[in-house]
Amino acid sequence: MEGIQHKTVRVNGINMHIAEKGEGAVILFLHGFPQLWYSWRHQIIGLASLGYRALAPDLRGYGGTDAPSPIESYTCFHVVGDLIALLDAVAPDQDKVFVVGHDWGAIIAWFLCLFRPDKVKALFNLSVPFMPYNSKSKPVDTWQAYYGNDYYVVRFQEPGEIEAEFTEVGVGRAVLEILSYRSPDPLFLPKGKPFGHPLDRPVDLPPWLSEQDANYYATQFHKTGISGGVNYYRNFDRNWELTSPWLKSKIKVPAKFVVGDRDLVYNTVGMKEYIQSGEFKRDVPFLEEAVVMKGVSHWINEEIPDQINKQIFDFFSKFH
Repeated sequence: MEGIQHKTVRVNGINMHIAEKGEGAVILFLHGFPQLWYSWRHQIIGLASLGYRALAPDLRGYGGTDAPSPIESYTCFHVVGDLIALLDAVAPDQDKVFVVGHDWGAIIAWFLCLFRPDKVKALFNLSVPFMPYNSKSKPVDTWQAYYGNDYYVVRFQEPGEIEAEFTEVGVGRAVLEILSYRSPDPLFLPKGKPFGHPLDRPVDLPPWLSEQDANYYATQFHKTGISGGVNYYRNFDRNWELTSPWLKSKIKVPAKFVVGDRDLVYNTVGMKEYIQSGEFKRDVPFLEEAVVMKGVSHWINEEIPDQINKQIFDFFSKFH
């Protein structure tokens, strides 16, 4: 795809697949669930053409990167450790890099800035704001109490259960159903009928996913399965326990945040208030701006790639 190069690097005890293009200052792109390096295809091409070295791995458990079996191998420390080792291997001459994250990639990017701010020049995050450690309740318990047992995060907790249901539907099909979800409402996956409609017709793909795009995602997840991706969700509470020493810690890295007003994360209980009230800025004191894009869904970097590329470029240009 337009000169994007692929290679595998040994990092932190696993083999990691990366896609990259361009020369110059590194931008590390971190994808979410259920995605791959491929979700950044527009950004890789766009930012490479503007003088950056765009680098997008398949995160641990995804695509061409190894997927260790133990659930506990997917904590924030494992994944951040992978990224630190990756940067040391492929960009040893750059003390700090730019970072862009979306969905779980945004969560990991916040952790990267929390644990190793010395490695990040500036952060541009999409969809998921910083979620500071809350000593009062575990995250999964909170979501279960508010949304119930069919809420997707809760459904992902029991090992093997959602994998079996997605296998019955077809893992590729299940992934495309999620990637086509563009409602601001919570995602519920009831047992036995996870997508709530007949599965004998093609997936209603959004306009930003071509048949070629859909085939790439479906084929990759058909080969690898979904366990690696859902294991991140199974570590929400473990991450909560492990990060207790960072109680009241702040993100001390220059940052910008962008979210669509139709993003299901933005519409999660308490999220709008946190972003708009000043609490987000309190926890991320160098947050330049939190932008809410009208009429845009969760898959923002694929839905409006040119606008996102421009915002990334304009923000990072301030740090040269």
